[in-house]
Amino acid sequence: MRNILFLKFWVRTEVYTTHLAALFLDCNLGVIFVDVHEQYEQRCKLIFVVEDDEDICRLVRHHLQSAGYDVMAFLTGSSVVSESLRERPVLFVLDIMLPGTDGFDLCRQIRQTDSLAKIPIIFLTAKVSEADRIKGLELGGDDYITKPFSPRELVARVRTVLRSLREPPPPEVLKIGDLELDPSSMTVRVAGRSVLTTVREFRLLEYLATHRTRVFTRDQLLDAVWKETVSVTPRSVDVYVRRLREKIERDPCNPQYLKTFRGVGYRFDVPR
Repeated sequence: MRNILFLKFWVRTEVYTTHLAALFLDCNLGVIFVDVHEQYEQRCKLIFVVEDDEDICRLVRHHLQSAGYDVMAFLTGSSVVSESLRERPVLFVLDIMLPGTDGFDLCRQIRQTDSLAKIPIIFLTAKVSEADRIKGLELGGDDYITKPFSPRELVARVRTVLRSLREPPPPEVLKIGDLELDPSSMTVRVAGRSVLTTVREFRLLEYLATHRTRVFTRDQLLDAVWKETVSVTPRSVDVYVRRLREKIERDPCNPQYLKTFRGVGYRFDVPR
């Protein structure tokens, strides 16, 4: 009888111990999985900051890291493109007045590199003139922040730009005349030829194309496409429309898609 009771106790103990071991292993695997997942998420939020002032660079890096982003900082622009091909960032923050390659040239290089062309760019600079702002936007900048700046506002601008990348696109490919827009891959084709656009250019073209024949004021387009970005002005819309015309129109001076209504705004027309 004692032997039978001992046997029952041993079996129950072994089962219980095995269950605990399995539970412990499962929990550890869960912790490992969560840790790997969090590391992956952090890797997906890598931001390149290019700033030659070490104090400002540390300030920007500190606030972006506090907001949950991973940051790689550069004091010059010489190795930024090559590094971004190895460690692909989700966003660039560029100063303009850099030693050697300046921020404008660096932006141009990024936009001319196919695998990097869609990555958003925010200029953070002491160059405050309207001409510099327009040049930054024309080269493909998605936002333009002037110094002195609020670190909290910078983080908010970064979140706004990245949020626009996560917005769910319409499911179907838009085909209008010889123009083709694929929201899922954010690609544009004109007469079968691929055309490179920035994220903001694509958003603006997509918005106008999905609301074709409707006239929008510049302020309405700012609200729809730029949303919380406060640094852009109605003049910025003109810059983006001009850039889009150069990319999709056969004759940018006589556009068939993006029409101007003087004193009002813009309309997307279907060619006849």
